[in-house]
Amino acid sequence: MTVFARRARASAGRMHPELSLVSYTLLGHLEERGGCRATDLAAHYALDKSTVSRQVAALERAALIERRLDPEDHRVQVLHLTDAGRRILAQVTESRRAAFHERLADWPAEDLERFAGYLTRYNAWTPPSGTP
Repeated sequence: MTVFARRARASAGRMHPELSLVSYTLLGHLEERGGCRATDLAAHYALDKSTVSRQVAALERAALIERRLDPEDHRVQVLHLTDAGRRILAQVTESRRAAFHERLADWPAEDLERFAGYLTRYNAWTPPSGTP
């Protein structure tokens, strides 16, 4: 798992020099959710709010995300991808997809099915209540 995580961080840097694995992950979450508050990001990833704040500030400086007032509660700011953020996220996603296809191209179908099953099982795990 450690090697997998190291490779993921390194590949994110190679695919787009401005985008760390954390940045890519946050952009992906914002795209998936259609926007969310910074506090929601911190809660979802179990990160300190100051850590998320630094990441969000960097993404804003790079013009990849923007803040918009929540239409239902004008006291709340919601983070959204900009057009540039969507383009970069799409480029990185496509590069990652191509890398996975290349890496798995010669795997037999039964190995791919087993691997997909293991990933599904791994991702379905939820920690016991009260566990960080």
